[in-house]
Amino acid sequence: MYHRPLVPHDFIVPDGLQCGSYHLRMLSIDDVEKDLEAVLASSHRLKGLFGPASTWPDGVNAKEDLIDLAWHEREFTIRHSFAYTVVAIDESRCLGCVYFFPSNVDAFDAVAFYWVRAGDNAEARDRKLGDEVRDWLAGSWPFKAVAFPGRDLSWSDWTAMQPEL
Repeated sequence: MYHRPLVPHDFIVPDGLQCGSYHLRMLSIDDVEKDLEAVLASSHRLKGLFGPASTWPDGVNAKEDLIDLAWHEREFTIRHSFAYTVVAIDESRCLGCVYFFPSNVDAFDAVAFYWVRAGDNAEARDRKLGDEVRDWLAGSWPFKAVAFPGRDLSWSDWTAMQPEL
């Protein structure tokens, strides 16, 4: 759990983002079945999403996913981090997720991660979601600089920026 709000107290956190054939909204415990199905179907794409040493989603099961979603939902409600599920317009499927966390690197206000489920055109869908997230952050969020480790910034560069403990 992060120990400080990611956004100012008076900032109105966006409920979500409409993106044509899908939308983003707060990830919650109510999403556990669809989220778990998407994570398991996409596990090969998700390996290393949160860093080269990350083992997620290895070993994910319904109980572990429920715990993760409860943590994300609580963090969202107390404004310490924000996790959005990417869902089909009709809410029938989870198509991915987007996460905004506080940065421990002074040059960045936040750190962003996102993923799309495996399947046809996954790379193109990933690029499209990334573009939409970047536009959303620039137009609707209070951040001056957001890091995208493993995407816009190599993991080795990101690791080198980490403060010494």
